[in-house]
Amino acid sequence: MDKVVGTAAEAVADIPNGASLAVGGFGLCGVPQVLIEALLEAGATDLETVSNNCGVDEWGLGSLLRARRIRRTTGSYVGENKEFERQFLAGELEVELVPQGTLAERLRAGGAGIPAFFTPGGVGTQVALGGLPLRYAADGSIAVASEPKEVRSFEGTDYVLERAIVCDFALVHARYGDRHGNLVYEKSAQNFNPLCAAAGRVTIAEVEQVVEPGDLDPALVHTPGIFVQRVVQVMPADLEKRIERRTVSA
Repeated sequence: MDKVVGTAAEAVADIPNGASLAVGGFGLCGVPQVLIEALLEAGATDLETVSNNCGVDEWGLGSLLRARRIRRTTGSYVGENKEFERQFLAGELEVELVPQGTLAERLRAGGAGIPAFFTPGGVGTQVALGGLPLRYAADGSIAVASEPKEVRSFEGTDYVLERAIVCDFALVHARYGDRHGNLVYEKSAQNFNPLCAAAGRVTIAEVEQVVEPGDLDPALVHTPGIFVQRVVQVMPADLEKRIERRTVSA
């Protein structure tokens, strides 16, 4: 039951080329940066990522993106990432944009074993009708477009069918984790981390503090250990908690 591994490098060592990854975080908050950097060092490529956004230039998933390790990404927000924009418009990156609530529910459904669900989000738009650019050609034309989705009416309201997301691996960041894999996230780092943790076939958690089984109040556990296969403690010196935008002066 002891799921703690010694290093981040050890934790991600078996992630192969072409793997799909659900990655926690929202903007710059709750990003499993130590695991991302370890994966960058490991050299895996042709990755398919699922995350709210794809990091920023040279940080978060932006580190993997800049090194051309990501082939396809699914998310709801492009963010302030010039390299993301450049790769997408140049036809070097396949991108599936999903309404944020739908993305959260697709991950939740994947973790709950629900294969698909109907939602009103996106009805009457290209999300449901198809035709959204997934990949551009070098000349700027659309090389790959999204397919139309099933739409059904329930009690007079139309809903679009969305499929659940399950990934080969999930990378998440938590404040506390015990040796059984139970996780507690801090404040807004709860964002997409619990959803991604549940949607990975193999979930790897970087935690700021490892505690012994029984030390965490069961009522406060956000991700039960049944969803987590590996826990690695990250040292304070390796952590960088960025602020996206300062709105007050020092």
